Amino acid sequence: MPPAKPARSASTRAQEFAAIDLGSNSFHMLVARREGDKLQVIDRLRDSVRLAAGLEADRRLSPLVTERALACLRRFGERLRGIPGSQVRAVGTNTMRKLKAGSDFVATAEAALGHPIEVIAGAEEARLVYGGVIHGRGRSQPQRLVVDIGGGSTELIIGRGETPKLLESVSLGCVVHTQRFFGDGRITPIRFKRARLAAGVELEFLQQPYRDAGWDLAIGSSGTIRGIWRVMRENGWIDDEITRDGMEHLIALALRRRSIADIDFPALREDRRPVFIGGLAVLAGVFDALQIDRMETSDRALREGLLYDLLGRLSNRDIRNDSVQTMAQRYGVDVAHARDVERTALRIFEQLETPWKLDRVMAIPFLRWAATLHEVGLAITHNGYHKHGEYIVRHSDLQGFSQTDKHMLAALVRLHRGKFTPAPTAGLPGDWIVPVQKLAVILRLAYLLHRSRKPGLRPPLQADATRKALQLRFNRDGWLDRHPLTRADLEREVHYLAALPMTLRLV
Repeated sequence: MPPAKPARSASTRAQEFAAIDLGSNSFHMLVARREGDKLQVIDRLRDSVRLAAGLEADRRLSPLVTERALACLRRFGERLRGIPGSQVRAVGTNTMRKLKAGSDFVATAEAALGHPIEVIAGAEEARLVYGGVIHGRGRSQPQRLVVDIGGGSTELIIGRGETPKLLESVSLGCVVHTQRFFGDGRITPIRFKRARLAAGVELEFLQQPYRDAGWDLAIGSSGTIRGIWRVMRENGWIDDEITRDGMEHLIALALRRRSIADIDFPALREDRRPVFIGGLAVLAGVFDALQIDRMETSDRALREGLLYDLLGRLSNRDIRNDSVQTMAQRYGVDVAHARDVERTALRIFEQLETPWKLDRVMAIPFLRWAATLHEVGLAITHNGYHKHGEYIVRHSDLQGFSQTDKHMLAALVRLHRGKFTPAPTAGLPGDWIVPVQKLAVILRLAYLLHRSRKPGLRPPLQADATRKALQLRFNRDGWLDRHPLTRADLEREVHYLAALPMTLRLV
């Protein structure tokens, strides 16, 4: 008998990377192994969860869809066992963005998967889709329009090379559009016309800027567009590209079916059939609004973009660094002062990392970014500028940042000065609140020590801590006495930190 196939070793699993796309129609997982500078896909899992169909009027998920989603995530979680957590990234999209604040679904889903889930904004979803579609398309750099129709939203991106120029996410999806116009399963020409026109209306705001930007090549990604392409090709209406003429033929064929239950096209996967008609109406609306004549298709989408983005983070090419620097430039941040604050904050972190049990992989980047942006609100006014800074960070499109990432960064910016209130951290995942508060304390101390704005200042600080107590020692005789403003600020900080509660002592 042939020898049994050996189980994958721990070292093999350590070379695996996983991207999980929790979409409004389907959940996808892509597992790849790094081989030199390239990735080899070794596993794909997919489940038609139809999350959007379970979103009820109170913005909570129905029990049936919740259990369907959790069952899928448990299966995904089993496949992920043994892969280092830093090499796994899971994101939620349109439907998860719409969930009621305080809903416990995300926390329950994270427990089922065994990994954190980032809920990303529409613009970030669009960026990841674009990155997945254009990766590896050669050196030629035509201007590309990328369209991705999901279950709850449609992303439209124009870019050249690796750089997206226009990014939009519109609330149009195959699941929600099918529910809205064909909820009882009946298909009629009038209903389809209304669905097609409604899609065009939703896209009206971007028609002019997208037409003005122009493109050399249109590419459609996602299962919806690929399914439409397969049915057209099976019927001989197209060769390699979706055409306007082929689409009209397909619409006529679909209308003859009269009912969603009658959609039985052999080239269309069975789980795509219940939402096919809504997706077709959305794509027709996109063709109409942007006057598209032909469109290539891609089998790559958000999950591939997520995987490449994850590798970039692990290879010190984190786009979030670029986003923070771009914001700092836009709002005229004093870069030299921000670097002084960052340097001192990192020195304090090194001293408190162990007693406070801080995760440096998460903490150091956020501490750096917060130090860079802590004065961004000065672009509005000095009074309450930390509050303006929080608003700017929370409501800006920062490429690479999930909603939780932005929430964390905004909280640190808000808490770097003034009263220490719980409001900025409210709504963060429960196990992140205390670490973010401790990072805020570190940033506050660095800010106070550099309030004089003396360039290159290096305070001789030694910090010691327990869970709820912090002791600061200045190693040069009389240093604190020679800096009376700093002493006064630190003495006031004793009262501010008591709200945590935390005891601050100056030695």
